[in-house]
Amino acid sequence: MVPNDELIRIIDLLNTTYESEEAWHGPSVVEALRGVTPDVAGRRIMPNTHTIAELVFHMTSWRIFCVKKMQGDVDFDITTPAKDFGALPDKIDDFEWEALEMELSLSQEELINELDKRDDDEFLEDIVPGRDYTYYDMLHGIINHDMYHTGQIVILKKALTFKTAGSRFADSDEDEYGSPFGGGREQDDYY
Repeated sequence: MVPNDELIRIIDLLNTTYESEEAWHGPSVVEALRGVTPDVAGRRIMPNTHTIAELVFHMTSWRIFCVKKMQGDVDFDITTPAKDFGALPDKIDDFEWEALEMELSLSQEELINELDKRDDDEFLEDIVPGRDYTYYDMLHGIINHDMYHTGQIVILKKALTFKTAGSRFADSDEDEYGSPFGGGREQDDYY
């Protein structure tokens, strides 16, 4: 039997990125989502950007993708925007936000449980069903995916909290530093 040292490291990285309060890269997913209200989760910073709720749906979708692929499901895929970022209502209520957070948490548990079923590292070099990359690449990909979207969530949370906090800049075209903050101006879509 091949040792599972790499698998143990991957599980540790998945857990650290998701919920550790001591992640070296900055806030974990759970830390970033702490204090996000349904109102903030459902708001857009500007047109054509994703909401925090959509990002949470997206992160959940790709965790489920990883689980399905590890279970050998060749046909499972995320092929439409509704499957990728959701078809969420414009206004998120308490129940919907709680459900999105719970689904993310459950998808994390499912992913870790699926990895815990493995007793060696050999499968990491196998090709993911229906893809041209390995499980190793897929699992490191989901870790990087989490960090990328967690950074977006942190930025969105700060910006939306600033915009809704009754600031004198909340309804203007400029923030406190004189830069455009929205207000109908054309912006690059970085999200």
